[in-house]
Amino acid sequence: MLVLLFCIGFIANVIGTLAGGGGLISLPTMLLIGMPVHSAIGANKVSNTLSTLSNFYSVFKRKEVTLIEVTPILLLCFIGGLIGGELASLFSGDELTFIAILFLFFAFILSFLGKTDFGENLQLTIRKKTAALLVSVGMYDGLFGPGSGTLLLYIYANEKIAYMKAVVLGRIGIFATCFGAAIMYVSSGQILWVETLSLAAGSILGSQLGILLARKISAQQAKYLLRLITAILIIQLAIDYFVK
Repeated sequence: MLVLLFCIGFIANVIGTLAGGGGLISLPTMLLIGMPVHSAIGANKVSNTLSTLSNFYSVFKRKEVTLIEVTPILLLCFIGGLIGGELASLFSGDELTFIAILFLFFAFILSFLGKTDFGENLQLTIRKKTAALLVSVGMYDGLFGPGSGTLLLYIYANEKIAYMKAVVLGRIGIFATCFGAAIMYVSSGQILWVETLSLAAGSILGSQLGILLARKISAQQAKYLLRLITAILIIQLAIDYFVK
């Protein structure tokens, strides 16, 4: 099972880095092999914290981001993740799935209206609306998770951020949300550490490969990839919600 978890982490983070949706692979698979739901979500949060931290180190070393520009993102997403992790026990799985479907469907429609196309901007301006959206995605990620990376990419695309920069900022946002949520899951004693660390090892390698691949993808290719992953996420979540 540990080898399987390593492979799950690797594949999920390659996809998750490029377009989000890594939880589409990792969370259902962990539930399928018998992990308790909160332990599976907690394992995702801890492994994503470690894998995105490795991305953060890589891009910071290459001077693709500065601490000054990412600090607001870190704080807003961390606060959201912390709140979401605290509120997780108040919502049922069906309620969280329905919320995810609504968010993703709305983002999917906006992408066809040209509202969420990647641009050329390399600097994100944190306006009130952007700040509120980052906290909201952070809360959702702390509560549930699948699709949060995709939603972050849509936020950055709406601000006309260049694709590679959006990927970098997206991974930094996921680090903050997962770190906030992971604190809550670890403190609750629901983490299965051997399984979680196996997942994390694969996640770190997968996220590094994802960053390398992202540098070779054009904005147009990224738009189509993002739509594809969003459509798959919506279908997967809809099946989980409606088919019992």
